[in-house]
Amino acid sequence: MSTKQAISTAEAPAAIGPYSQAVVAGTLLFASGQLPIDPATGTLVDGGIEARARQSFRNLEAIARAAGCTLADAVKTTVFLTDLADFAAVNAVYAEFFGQPHPARSAIQVAALPLGSTIEVEAIFALGR
Repeated sequence: MSTKQAISTAEAPAAIGPYSQAVVAGTLLFASGQLPIDPATGTLVDGGIEARARQSFRNLEAIARAAGCTLADAVKTTVFLTDLADFAAVNAVYAEFFGQPHPARSAIQVAALPLGSTIEVEAIFALGR
């Protein structure tokens, strides 16, 4: 018997493959990687890494809201970048969305991301805090 529940919202981009936007398992919410896709248009947002980071974080925020939590409930995030030279700019945007105590985080440079994106962000949230 499965104890996981899929979370879905139109306020974040639809999955572009056979996966859920997020899954609740027990007291944790696992949000799939969010690209900087505008959910209204289904396309990557224009602009530099700051604009793209903001959209990725907004998408995570929408998924958290659909599950009944907020970004303040994030306990772990992973940021995937195609260029670690963008790290400082992404850190500045990250600080706009995540306050103290900050979630644990990893930042990883990758060779490529879906749709030619330069950033993707995933998160794990604690529910019912």
